[in-house]
Amino acid sequence: MADLSSGKFAWGILGTGNIARQFCKGVKTSERGMLMAVGSRSAGPAAEFAGQFGVLNSYPTYDQVLRDPQVDAVYVSLPNSMHREWTIRALEAGKHVLCEKPLASNEAEAKEMFSAARATGKTLIEAFMYRAHPQTREVLQKIRGGAIGEVKMIRSSFCYRTNRIDGNIRFDSALAGGALMDIGCYCINFSRAIAGADVVDVHASGVLHERGVDELVVGNLKFANGVVASFTCGMRIQADNSAYICGTEGYFEVPWPWKPQPRGAKYWIKRSAPPRQDGGKTDTPPAEEFEVNAGMDLYALEADDFAETISRGHQPMVSEQETMATMKVLDEMRKQVGVKL
Repeated sequence: MADLSSGKFAWGILGTGNIARQFCKGVKTSERGMLMAVGSRSAGPAAEFAGQFGVLNSYPTYDQVLRDPQVDAVYVSLPNSMHREWTIRALEAGKHVLCEKPLASNEAEAKEMFSAARATGKTLIEAFMYRAHPQTREVLQKIRGGAIGEVKMIRSSFCYRTNRIDGNIRFDSALAGGALMDIGCYCINFSRAIAGADVVDVHASGVLHERGVDELVVGNLKFANGVVASFTCGMRIQADNSAYICGTEGYFEVPWPWKPQPRGAKYWIKRSAPPRQDGGKTDTPPAEEFEVNAGMDLYALEADDFAETISRGHQPMVSEQETMATMKVLDEMRKQVGVKL
């Protein structure tokens, strides 16, 4: 394995899809990471991927990545239905694991995965890359500091429009696809992080695609501290994909919460005045604009944060408690919209 005290962290990559490509592109520019190995279901894709991203070793199976003694941690970028098996196998092989969101196909699988992490003494973290960006951390810090008074409501959306159905894992129920699993999980994770409390009530309504996955979902959450949240996620619809956090003394407007840019990420704190009933002009206080420059690719930030967690024992970017809470909500919402689990 790599010498973590020297600052370099050796990654093994399971899968060669789009998200793996984005992660590896980030790791190449990170301060702590190096790409040691990549595995696919056959030699060709693995070798092509390795050549494109400068990965030292390519393997025609996932098992061979786990057997590589130079690999410190494994990044699991496989379809949702394969997360449990390959995460547990990686942990038992002595590797730390960063597993793509959602961590598992359901809450029960997630419990097994964290149990395996404890049994092996290795670290398992769910990969919500947006949490590594300083914009997210700054917003959370200001909320905790009372920048908008007491938080009362959170509203977010994460949608995209695609017409590629055949061969798309997101539309495959056997692979635990669907809008909630693909993108709704971001809104759930975000809302819980902002609220800082447990979910006590869940409601969801949605539209099922003919292939059995949720295509469009509107969800509502209530937290133990009284905060309420609503969100929309969809795979065949256009939306603004923004987030609003509303409090007693103002509100945050975050236009790009899910993938903030390395430079020039902006958000606003705004305060509104009640509309006048006599038709006169309402004087609205000026908005406060904030710009955050991460200086590094989002996935590079995620990889370096993971390495810091392992080498220095830092608090995980996304805790086990957060992940389990998200999985529980996902299970309930998918049931409510009619997905067969």
